[in-house]
This record gives sequence, C-alpha cells and structure tokens, in this order.
Amino acid sequence: MTDLATYRAASDTFEPAWTLEIQTLAEDTDRIMDAVLGVHPLEYGRYQRNASISAPAQETARPEAGSTTHTHVEGFQPGTSETYPMVELKISIERDIAVLERVMDAVMHVHHYEQPVTFLREDWASRAAYDPNRENPHSW
Repeated sequence: MTDLATYRAASDTFEPAWTLEIQTLAEDTDRIMDAVLGVHPLEYGRYQRNASISAPAQETARPEAGSTTHTHVEGFQPGTSETYPMVELKISIERDIAVLERVMDAVMHVHHYEQPVTFLREDWASRAAYDPNRENPHSW
C-alpha cells in the first residue's frame, strides 16, 4: 500500500509516518519517552505521548573485545553470549529528517546502550475524521 491517492474512506485518512522501534529495558521506557517529549509531542490525533510498549521478551548478544560490556563488567570474557530482558518501545513521527535527528539525539542521550538497537520503518498512520457525535456504540 504505497499509493494512497485514491483512498476515499469517509472515516479516516492515512498520512506518511516513520515508526521507531527501540529495544530497551522496561524500566527505561519512561526515561526515553520523557527525553523524546522534550523535542517532540508524539501526537496521534488529539493525544500526545503516544507509544506502544511490547510485552517483556529477551534479547541476546555476544559482546566483542573493546565493547562497553568488556570495558565495564569486571571479569567479562569477550565472545561470551549474554541474554537480557527487554521490551520494544514503538513511537511514530512525521517523515521529517530534522525531527528524526532531534528524536534520535534524545534517545541516544538517555539510552543505556552504547549502540541502542533501533529500527526505522516507513509506515502510513491512520488519522480519524474526528466527530464527537458519531453514532459508533463502540467508541468511548
């Protein structure tokens, strides 16, 4: 779905967006969100500070010699695999390089990894045709 020029649903539209998927510790999500909010409101319609946080999972890596783990964890042997708890924090922003730079600088400033695992995806985000009087019995 890349050509939305002919999309004509009465209930919504789609706008180009970037989704950032950031792997982090569950307890670090608020710190990252607060840092990003310093440079971007993370708006989604009439709501701000919007994000998705996955259920806890695990990530694994094998740190090399000279990595932060090797440098700062006493007795760590390079080449040893490690597994840690993590969540995926997903946020979306408009497709604007200047915005992306500010958001990534904020993430890098507060993330606990020397190289945060972050994926950037080109997406399309829905935008509802807001009507507080619509007759949808399932809406809040």
